[in-house]
Amino acid sequence: MNYFSFYKDGKALYCLIFIGMMLSFPSVSAKILKRSYQTFPQKHSIQGTVTDGSAPLPGVTIAVKSKPLINTITDYNGHYTITAAPNDTLVVSFIGFKKTIVPVQNRTKIDIRLQYDTTTLQEVKVNAGYYSVTESERTGSIAKITSKDIEKQPVSNVLATMQGRMAGVDIIQDSGTPGTGFQIKIRGMNSLREDGNQPLYIIDGVPYSSDLIGYSNTNSGVPTSTGPLNSINPNDIESIEVLKDADATSIYGSRGANGVVLITTKKGKAGKTSITLNASTGAGWITAMVPLMNTSEYLEMRRQAFANDGIASYPAAAYDINGTWDQNRYTNWQKELLGGTSAITNLQASIAGGSDLTQFLLSGTYRTETTVLPGDFGYDKGAVHFNMNHSNEDKKFKLSFSAGYTFQNNLQPGTDLTRIARTLAPNAPALYDSEGNLNFENNTFRNPLAQLRGINTGKINDLVANAVLSYSIMPHLEIKANLGFTDLKNSEQRLLPSTMNNPALNIGSSRSSIYTNLTSRQSWIMEPQIRWFRDFKDSSIDILIGGTAQQQSTARLYQSGKGFASNSQITDLSAAVTKSILTNDEILYKYQAFFGRVNYNFKEKYILNLTARRDGSSRFGPGRQFATFGAAGAAWLFSKEDFIKDDSFLSFGKLRASYGTTGSDQIGDYQFMDTYTTSGNAYNGIVGMDPTRLFNPNFSWEINRKFEIALETGFFHDRLFFTAAGYRNRSSNQLVGIPLPATTGFSSVSANLDAVVENSGLEFTLRTINFNNPNFKWSTNFNITVARNRLISFPGLEGSTYSSRYVIGRPTTIAKTYQFNGVNPSTGIYEFEDVNKDGIISIEDRQTIVDLTPQYYGGLQNTVQYKRLKLDFLFQFVKQQNYDYSSYVPGGSFINQPQDMVHSWKNQGDITTYQINTSGQNSAAVNAYYNYSDSNAGIVDASYIRLKNISLIYDLPLKAAQGVQCRLSLQGQNLLTFTPYKNGDPEFRFSGYLPPLQIFTAGIQMTF
Repeated sequence: MNYFSFYKDGKALYCLIFIGMMLSFPSVSAKILKRSYQTFPQKHSIQGTVTDGSAPLPGVTIAVKSKPLINTITDYNGHYTITAAPNDTLVVSFIGFKKTIVPVQNRTKIDIRLQYDTTTLQEVKVNAGYYSVTESERTGSIAKITSKDIEKQPVSNVLATMQGRMAGVDIIQDSGTPGTGFQIKIRGMNSLREDGNQPLYIIDGVPYSSDLIGYSNTNSGVPTSTGPLNSINPNDIESIEVLKDADATSIYGSRGANGVVLITTKKGKAGKTSITLNASTGAGWITAMVPLMNTSEYLEMRRQAFANDGIASYPAAAYDINGTWDQNRYTNWQKELLGGTSAITNLQASIAGGSDLTQFLLSGTYRTETTVLPGDFGYDKGAVHFNMNHSNEDKKFKLSFSAGYTFQNNLQPGTDLTRIARTLAPNAPALYDSEGNLNFENNTFRNPLAQLRGINTGKINDLVANAVLSYSIMPHLEIKANLGFTDLKNSEQRLLPSTMNNPALNIGSSRSSIYTNLTSRQSWIMEPQIRWFRDFKDSSIDILIGGTAQQQSTARLYQSGKGFASNSQITDLSAAVTKSILTNDEILYKYQAFFGRVNYNFKEKYILNLTARRDGSSRFGPGRQFATFGAAGAAWLFSKEDFIKDDSFLSFGKLRASYGTTGSDQIGDYQFMDTYTTSGNAYNGIVGMDPTRLFNPNFSWEINRKFEIALETGFFHDRLFFTAAGYRNRSSNQLVGIPLPATTGFSSVSANLDAVVENSGLEFTLRTINFNNPNFKWSTNFNITVARNRLISFPGLEGSTYSSRYVIGRPTTIAKTYQFNGVNPSTGIYEFEDVNKDGIISIEDRQTIVDLTPQYYGGLQNTVQYKRLKLDFLFQFVKQQNYDYSSYVPGGSFINQPQDMVHSWKNQGDITTYQINTSGQNSAAVNAYYNYSDSNAGIVDASYIRLKNISLIYDLPLKAAQGVQCRLSLQGQNLLTFTPYKNGDPEFRFSGYLPPLQIFTAGIQMTF
């Protein structure tokens, strides 16, 4: 494969060498730029405590005025240490409090009390990736949550902590099985490919692959493989920022089309060394079960079905009704198979501290979680996180190093029993016989517990490390290097022992099989940067220039083994009689870029932000590998105009807008090349090759053009803060697989499609501080997103294979369905609109459009604190439509039905919702059932309001134990759901899989 050069003309290499020399020889640089400091007063150490008048304040920033590089942060007990001269002045700032100016006056101990001031909320720094910016001067759209939000939630996946808390961010859980992932959509779906809508994840400056961990063939029991962000421990996270518009994302170029998720881990802080221990335990249950028929209702339905078909003598295989099974027996199979309790335990420990020059943090976490299914299944995760920050005495040189190591062990059944639990006849036999063995009821019962003998195992080891070095060459010039490395190892096994079958079938271990998958993924990144910033009389300018070199290598070995002397050997692939290598891939991805930013601020009222990036990707052919992306953002702080700034009603006002382009190379590797695989067949001792992909060097980047305008306003000293934003994103040059005729031997070829997808919407956020005094605080956060998605253009759509999926002017997430006209009162058969009037209900009649895109979604959070007691709760809401479970169930068949289906058609003239029951012999009813599942009747209101999270915290007053703090907590997740959706939980991507769990935990935290 022909890869492009490291950087064109070697400029980036020279830049790296220059930065390396500067960082390696700071003393030389210092001599060159040496100033005379002999006349400066002697500096000394200052210590103290910062409080709000009643309690210490951790995380307060203390800096020396006119020397912003000299700063520190208070520790958990509000203590700080800083070095300053006798005539210096300290600037103390913290969110929610007035900025305080404190002269040193030759003191060595200074205790500080801060006064509440809600207007300072706009001075909070927001991480924008390559730079940080205050909320008030931000020109882009960035949503943020912090560790305070994350720590309240008893979850193991980072994305779970974001649900309902961010406008424009829609997150859905794949399954309630431990270790599975989440789907995230930031302002809609831009690509026609499902896997082309993943955002870019950045962990401490290191890109982290959004690819699913594992292989679908070794994770068949759950809807997706392990979620990629499971490797990140939520308790190690300081903040999560989501970049949404062009101004915020275009500096990430080709990888920012679907948004950027910035994850910043916790850092060490100066102050007394503290040790924190945290332990919690709890339980989980599935959120909802489908109301199903009991035995009498079920058997009555079955009798009606046979009677309707004119069958008087029940077939021999109809065990449920012909007398083979006990017709008085009743088992709630959902309760039996899914009604278990998931046990959850979480242990954490950390030690942190340091001086004004060096700070450190070391933490460890171990979490175990079992399933609600029968059997000894579970998910274990352990993590170690380390951070060290260092600077020299004049704060010119700074070094920050972070590393996180995570291991995951997942043991899950190869079959999700949810579908079985919902469909098994209520009078099916007991699971165990009188001797405690699995019961197969004389070969009439396929025992679901036998399916649990087929298992999936997964072991993941993941390392993410990052180092940031910076040096201030002169007061307004800084160079910086960001270095990152990731290393992931994944080992999976899918075991299918012969014991999954009925022993009466005499299937021995010679029929047992194993499938294994070994995945290794390594990546490194280097990003040299140089920044120049300068303040003038009425303005300031900030210029950033940098480059990126990144490489990711992935190796996958997928094998199978069949036939074993004993099932005890099934975990050993080498013991198999027949072994096959099914996939053996080595993939190399290279990426490079130059990027820049110019920010101009005039009178702190008018702000212009320009960003650009020149990208190169190995995923495209020669001549198509490079592209340029950029954006412009502007903001007007009209509240600082003379005619407004003294207004006591309007405390803050900003109008901002942005426009720009981002791109996407999420097409996979080697898609433009001819590729081959070994055929497994030999001729004259030579193994042949089979072509697997057609050559097409002409496809290139997807382009996403983004526009946004927003208004941010604060009232009554920002006690009420409201933001309204409108956006429109248009994605073109779609990267898809173009279908090919079967005669070519290929199903598709990778190419660009001249189709345009538009995502538009309105986002509203409201923050209110209802009460704010030392003893009682109450704040509210509300967000709502009204989103729209539509296909703007698609040349040749009607003549393509996509015509059954898309309609111009409608969303890309539609379902083209039959129009359901109800049940014919005379025949009892479902009826549908014959659109083309040809007398036949066929696929051409599927012209009714149903939009599956959420109409709106959001969350409402309240935080109430009385002295040492704090209550926090979040309601998440979604307005949407989704498939009804009842549409998948043929009435009258040998499976249990939703209880609503007792109201099926029985006699001529009946006006009912459900058609006549049939055992399968009424072909008209059977065909009508399949059409029903493809009609608009099968899609119902699946909206919901859910108590997503609740947290109750109490800080014990330990006056006798100096320096010791104790916190008790109760936490809950998914505790209440209000929904019109009748048949299960309304939050799902794949019907028939385990729904999300209700979780409740209790914990204790000690700090020394």
